Amino acid sequence: MKKAIVIGATGGIGASVTEELVRRGIRTIAFGRSRGKLEQLKANLGNPKHLTIAVGDAFRPNDIVTASEGADVLFHCANVPYHEMVSKLIPLGESVMEAANRLSLKVVVIDGIYPYGRRQADRVTEDHPKQPHTRKGKIRLAYEQMLFDDRWSRAKVMIVRLPDYYGPTANEASYLGSTLEAIAAGKMAFFIGNMRVPREYVYLPDAAFMIAELAAKDEAYGENWHIPGAGLISGREIVRMARQASGSSKPVIPLGRGGLSLLGMAVPVMKEVVEMLYLTEEPLVLSGDKYKRLIGPVRATPFEEGITNTVRALQRKGQMLPKSN
Repeated sequence: MKKAIVIGATGGIGASVTEELVRRGIRTIAFGRSRGKLEQLKANLGNPKHLTIAVGDAFRPNDIVTASEGADVLFHCANVPYHEMVSKLIPLGESVMEAANRLSLKVVVIDGIYPYGRRQADRVTEDHPKQPHTRKGKIRLAYEQMLFDDRWSRAKVMIVRLPDYYGPTANEASYLGSTLEAIAAGKMAFFIGNMRVPREYVYLPDAAFMIAELAAKDEAYGENWHIPGAGLISGREIVRMARQASGSSKPVIPLGRGGLSLLGMAVPVMKEVVEMLYLTEEPLVLSGDKYKRLIGPVRATPFEEGITNTVRALQRKGQMLPKSN
């Protein structure tokens, strides 16, 4: 991997992947729609000379082609809001793949666990049956089928699957991101789903490290890969650790179907979360055996350390924001 482009570089996963690539000294292009956010990302990383920014629309293949000059690997980290997934996810992926195919690029697509449907094993391997029972799971499975379609004969693609995630760059696309942001700011917070059932989360800096390791291996392309977290943890434990790190004791309110449906009247994305609540009650846990066998050790920061790092990074970020009058 000599030069990479990160599509959706200012999102939670994209920012973490960009940071990891820059840390490795790889020439990197950060691609996104907002020049201001891209410039802020570059400043946050110390304005490294080997990081350039490119403003464009990922739904326009020509924008990606123009920005990708000299790149050999494309990281597709862009996503669409829940309430636009059915109409926009596949067109976005087709745009990225068309650009990659024109340029004969390797493509690393970051995705989640929705295509698997309900859990059918204690540890889900990459060979686990994909039997989605939700609209979002079905569209994600169709998305995978599109990515591996024969029409992209000049591009090489892999899909890297993450469980829910957290970290300093995580945003509202992560169930846990907004919860930790509110706790870090000393505000009342919401927690999506069941707070008693232990679930899997991955710390984004760990995920970015393993994604970069996979991207550098020619033999990894053409397959699905799992990036597991550091084990299972309940919402109650997460909140305890986050409060301890922040010094906040404001309430954290769990949101189930009723609360999410009510909020969804004003915030459409919240109503869409209801369909996926089964994952907070019947958690699906990813196996890292394939990664360990073929790539190397799984990097897994302990939750106490990861959550503390996240909360303190969010507090520093909040202190740097301009104060409103």
